[in-house]
Amino acid sequence: MAPQTKRVTYGRSDNPTWRALESAIGALDGGECVLFASGMAAISALLHTCAGTVVLPSDGYYLTRKYVEEELDLKVVAVPTAGPWPSFEGVSLVLLETPANPGLDVCDITELAAQAHAAGALVAVDNTTATPLGQRPLELGADVVVASDTKALAGHSDVLLGHVTCRDPALAARLRQSRTYSGGIPGPFET
Repeated sequence: MAPQTKRVTYGRSDNPTWRALESAIGALDGGECVLFASGMAAISALLHTCAGTVVLPSDGYYLTRKYVEEELDLKVVAVPTAGPWPSFEGVSLVLLETPANPGLDVCDITELAAQAHAAGALVAVDNTTATPLGQRPLELGADVVVASDTKALAGHSDVLLGHVTCRDPALAARLRQSRTYSGGIPGPFET
């Protein structure tokens, strides 16, 4: 029997080229991947799923910090990538960026994920610089990987793309819904 082909009825909510690239990146990251139009679209969708307090790298990507501070109703705790790290009590999301952009500082994903999980926080790692070829944050205890694929993964500025890969399929489904609602969709030709 021939395999069933999924019928696509509207290109903003689903696209066969997205599914193919999401499958490839998800296999590299070790989770369920959701593509976005850019890295900022990916991080924006992830941050919109949060409420409360977010821990961000003070030495990480500047626009992520500016976006959270100026556009979202979240309490921000900014911490240098190398630490020292605060208690994660009452925190909803810990966003690590390791190696950080632009200083390339690093932190221990496994240790920080254990501390954050003990406090009930979700852990995301911006893996733009390392790519899944350099590190696999989900295997180190993170819940989410986010990246700008415009950079190293796709060859730096050849295309404009981003992704979020999740350990939890329910979170991936929420991010897909957010992508559809917000229009932060990648172009099928880029994918």
